[in-house]
Amino acid sequence: MAENIALEFFDDREKGNLLARVDGRTAGVIAYFVMDGAPAALVAVHTVVEPEHQGKGFAGALVQEFYAMADREGVPVVPLCSYAAKWALGHPDQAPVAPAELVERAEQQLKSHPEL
Repeated sequence: MAENIALEFFDDREKGNLLARVDGRTAGVIAYFVMDGAPAALVAVHTVVEPEHQGKGFAGALVQEFYAMADREGVPVVPLCSYAAKWALGHPDQAPVAPAELVERAEQQLKSHPEL
């Protein structure tokens, strides 16, 4: 996990942010959206870690929590974020590959709503 630092995670579903916090301050975030339609999916769009926390494993911890969150909700993850996609390739036991049709739908929804 993240370099022996206690991370707390907070899902701000309304804003589409999974936050990682250290001592109550945001250290990193995954921006995401819930894909419309059935089946639903959580779509990771960007992963950002604050400069002072980079290189400490926070991005990986965020993506791991994102996949765990989706698993708890019983929905797949579509990792459109390049970091999340790379992490998923290296952790196939924790990050099931999303079906191609879900990826296509997520890409179309993102194109239709670039504010996501």
